[in-house]
Amino acid sequence: MSLNNFYFKDSNFFSLWTFLLCSALSVWTPVQGEVLVIGSNLPIVAAPGDDVILPCHLEPMFDVQGLTVEWSKPDLKPDPSDRLSRVEYVHLYRDRQEVPDMKMASYFRRTELFMDDMKHGNISLKILNVSEEDNGRYRCFIPKLQSRVKAAVVELVVDPTVSETSTMDMLLLPRNLQTPDPQDVTQRNVGRSRVFVGGAFMALISVAAFAGYFSHRLVQKQKKHREDEGTQSQL
Repeated sequence: MSLNNFYFKDSNFFSLWTFLLCSALSVWTPVQGEVLVIGSNLPIVAAPGDDVILPCHLEPMFDVQGLTVEWSKPDLKPDPSDRLSRVEYVHLYRDRQEVPDMKMASYFRRTELFMDDMKHGNISLKILNVSEEDNGRYRCFIPKLQSRVKAAVVELVVDPTVSETSTMDMLLLPRNLQTPDPQDVTQRNVGRSRVFVGGAFMALISVAAFAGYFSHRLVQKQKKHREDEGTQSQL
């Protein structure tokens, strides 16, 4: 194999790594300006009879008044014995108003959105007079949102013992048992995304640098080998 052929293959090698690097960055780097649905990665804890707010909003701020917003319980499944059965919604907002006909009976007149704040991207759900039957995971979903992240899940824990806990005791509870501040959740999610993307980027850069160093070493060895062969032929 001639040295020119080696350089040609080496050039293709670098081109391949450049392609892989750019492809990986296009996958892991968020699209600039993309709107994301953000919920809470902390459970919402309440006592029976409390009114609670399940936090969910869009980041950056985005007007959702003209879109459909669905709140459901993803762990509920249709009755397999009834082919016409369906999973109803905890709350359904469509055509700029609530759609009660498709709502679960147990949540009738107990849920509401913050209508005036929806223009600012707030799609948090308020549930009145919660009971232990309301325990579970809730999913907020915007089906027609032009985004890769159209939904978020929030967990509600209704615990009878919470009513026996004083305000001071609640402040002493571990953070993962306290109701999260939506702004704090947003900053945490964004921060984690940046750290993850940054880590992936640095890993790819490291791999590319190693490949470049390895290729450079091969070129140097090949060149030295050619020089040694030329010296021996002269002798």
